Amino acid sequence: MDGRFETEEERKVKALLQTRFDLEPDEVRQLFEESAERERDAVDLYRFTSVLCRELDQDGRKRVVEMLWEVVLADGQVDEFESNLVWRVAELIGVSTRDRVTLRKQVEARLA
Repeated sequence: MDGRFETEEERKVKALLQTRFDLEPDEVRQLFEESAERERDAVDLYRFTSVLCRELDQDGRKRVVEMLWEVVLADGQVDEFESNLVWRVAELIGVSTRDRVTLRKQVEARLA
């Protein structure tokens, strides 16, 4: 999210995808390849967040924000850009500031 996809962040994303969505390693690899292509063509977040709004209830949206914090905190550092990106995604998918901050604290406590 900060422009550098560290090994630990990649591992965290893959683990989250496998456990949250019950994916096999080959499915995760394919998803990574497809997402890299789509990300290169993307000009904004709305293209992605509108799908989340349409397909997920509020609890599902909060889980997405929680997973974003898990990725952001995977390398032990929170870059300003990463924090801003989580904020923007949370706003676009209707997760309140209060919930976003609470989720960050929960993830930090879990990782401590």
